[in-house]
Amino acid sequence: MSAVPRSQKPAGRFRRMLDRLSSSQEDLESEELREDAETAGCTRIGDCRDRQIVTVTGTLRTVTLRPRAGVPALEAELFDGSAPLDVVWLGRRSIVGIEPGRKLIASGRISMSRGRRVLFNPKYELRPLGRE
Repeated sequence: MSAVPRSQKPAGRFRRMLDRLSSSQEDLESEELREDAETAGCTRIGDCRDRQIVTVTGTLRTVTLRPRAGVPALEAELFDGSAPLDVVWLGRRSIVGIEPGRKLIASGRISMSRGRRVLFNPKYELRPLGRE
């Protein structure tokens, strides 16, 4: 028996194909999002720490209008396959193109709110629809 765990061994073509066949659709989508973030040169959301300035990418899962302290706030959950991130635009009721299923790149300073990562008023770039 080898001392290296199976998960750390390089996977052959057959092993990768078998893993793909036995994975759920959600697992496959998460893996694709993680690869996309790495290709774009962005920080994985799961690796982000409080007060860190980051550039992240992922897919918007939900978009809701939720007032904060009497001010309208558009909130979206961004997911990159590693962890979710709440993206909040204060003072906005809607933004053209910000909708569930859309991919985007966002930059700003991460903060923690109620145990969740939050990015307030980020600089963002919508990913082209043809690449989704």
